[in-house]
Amino acid sequence: MSESVTFPSSSGPMLAGTVDVPDGAVRGWGVFAHGFTLSKDSPAASRICKQLAAEGIGMLRFDNLGLGDSEGDWGDGSFSHKVADTVRAVQYMNESGREVRLLVGHSFGGSAAIAAAHECPSVTAVVSIGAPSQPAHVEHSYDALVERIEKEGEAPFFIGGKALTLKRHFIEDVRAVDLQDLIATLRRALLVMHSPTDNTVGIDNASEIFQAARHPRSFVSLEGADHLLTEKNQAARAARIISAWADPYL
Repeated sequence: MSESVTFPSSSGPMLAGTVDVPDGAVRGWGVFAHGFTLSKDSPAASRICKQLAAEGIGMLRFDNLGLGDSEGDWGDGSFSHKVADTVRAVQYMNESGREVRLLVGHSFGGSAAIAAAHECPSVTAVVSIGAPSQPAHVEHSYDALVERIEKEGEAPFFIGGKALTLKRHFIEDVRAVDLQDLIATLRRALLVMHSPTDNTVGIDNASEIFQAARHPRSFVSLEGADHLLTEKNQAARAARIISAWADPYL
């Protein structure tokens, strides 16, 4: 069963989300942070959350600023904004009586989940899936635009069939974040999941995250998966592993 919800972002515009609710007994609740310019309905987000709900873990997945069904302009956002809105999502769930223990993030969202956990006292476990070890890794997506953006302040950015606006503050923000320090001081259980054949975010990123983390930490290789987990069984398998791993922390 799924519920459509809305809640205010950290900057004001309303964000749209879906809560995948378990049909039977509830083992716990979590929040999912999607990738760079993806959405709550991307294969990784929707399939993982639905499978976790089938395993008894209810999940909120939501569209970031200006994406999917959410209000606002994506160009006004940043990594710090994404982190703040992930914290807002956790707060929304907690205030509704569904205390969030689990944070799951895919790709850019995995980095955001690690950062957001620091501001979420209820969260006891974090999962990163195909995440970069530094948010600035996304620069490879727009490296041809950097010089123009630094000079003019912004530039049109076309990715995944979307026409977006990339602004200088986004570039400056991702460059300023030191995720390694945030990983080392996480003080939550961390599961790092990554495919050795990920051609978008290389497996070396998973090694850097894992090495920076302190125990309890775990690593699972998503053999045969692509970065977006587009084959249905890839996302479902990842969710089943997350479900078993997270059990002691729910």
